[in-house]
Amino acid sequence: MTAPFDVAPLLAPGTPAPAVKWNGFPKYNFIGGHNDAKHVPVDALIEAATAVLKREGATLATYGLNSGPLGYRPLREFLADKLKGHAGIACSPDEILITSGSMQGLDLVNNLLLTRGDTVLIEQETYGGALTKLGRLGVNAVGIPLDGEGLRLDALQQKLEELKAKGVKPKYIYTIPTVQNPTGAIMGEARRKALLKLAAEHGVMIFEDECYSDLTWSGERPPSLYALAGGEGVIHIGSFSKSIAPALRVGYLVARWEVLSRILALKADAGSGSLEQMVLAEFCRRHFADHVPRLSKTLAGKLQVLREALAEQFGTAAEFGDPPGGIYLWIKLPDNVDTVKLAQAAQAAGVSLNPGPEWSTNKDYARCRLRLCFANPDPETIRQGVAVLADVCRREFGVPVRSANLDKA
Repeated sequence: MTAPFDVAPLLAPGTPAPAVKWNGFPKYNFIGGHNDAKHVPVDALIEAATAVLKREGATLATYGLNSGPLGYRPLREFLADKLKGHAGIACSPDEILITSGSMQGLDLVNNLLLTRGDTVLIEQETYGGALTKLGRLGVNAVGIPLDGEGLRLDALQQKLEELKAKGVKPKYIYTIPTVQNPTGAIMGEARRKALLKLAAEHGVMIFEDECYSDLTWSGERPPSLYALAGGEGVIHIGSFSKSIAPALRVGYLVARWEVLSRILALKADAGSGSLEQMVLAEFCRRHFADHVPRLSKTLAGKLQVLREALAEQFGTAAEFGDPPGGIYLWIKLPDNVDTVKLAQAAQAAGVSLNPGPEWSTNKDYARCRLRLCFANPDPETIRQGVAVLADVCRREFGVPVRSANLDKA
């Protein structure tokens, strides 16, 4: 029998550890960006796919669907209109690049701007995927603390001045200002203007991630940083993953042409999935404005179910807010809880969660914190999953401690 070929000596330096083999979703799935299965608009997507393929299916014979390398033009036209009404962004379809999810947008911007040893400023609690990418690039990601409105400008200004004194200019400031991940905060317009002013004074670009901004319970939000800056010194990314379906893998990047043209030159995949773009454009033109409020209403209800279940099972041992949108709840447990260890024990009990250190530059601060995604499980599954999580937390860390009345019940 031939011995297995040993690939290990051939691996490039810095290759990540091997991925864990997937064995299916756990019973109580509170991780990732999964969304509500009942609100995937399957029938409308089928209708859209049939209509657009009958009308334009022959254009699949060409790369780019006869729309060029930026992506399917009807989808870019829809986005230009949507971004104007939703975020205040005045851009042409030719200032929008369709990407394979927002993840590709992150990679493209990083490839354009960063080299090993560079410094970027990032929200202390932020998207774990962004942190992972920066770590693999060998970039110094400096976390800036948050408050209830997101990025703290006093801390940002202090760090910018410290770096300037050392002769270091950050390549960009990465922020999720509208429904921040994981905290759910929304930065107000006054602070957004102050952030732009501060960044301009230091000559630092802003990288604005708005992947969650469609999902606000009120349907209202401040103008985007890109809009307030008139596109100067800001790169903006967004996605359909949270508003339609994560498996579609369609995102977008907005930038002035002098920047976008350089990013486009780096996009070497021969174009993002064309069929998805065609179907999304057809669907969104007819249904997006009605679909998102319905989805948001359901998600707002699930959030309240999660908050009630946590209060019932953990009492004051769990601290959390009431985010105005999104699909995540950021939770603090007592200081003696290590959420990395909790996640391992919970997984064995059928509960998946995101431990706080994976979403923070300050591992000590986030050690007792965790992120739960409430979008995918139904309300009863949320309640059951929180009860199981509480039992694991009691067994592993002694919290939450049941009251005498509960023990006698």
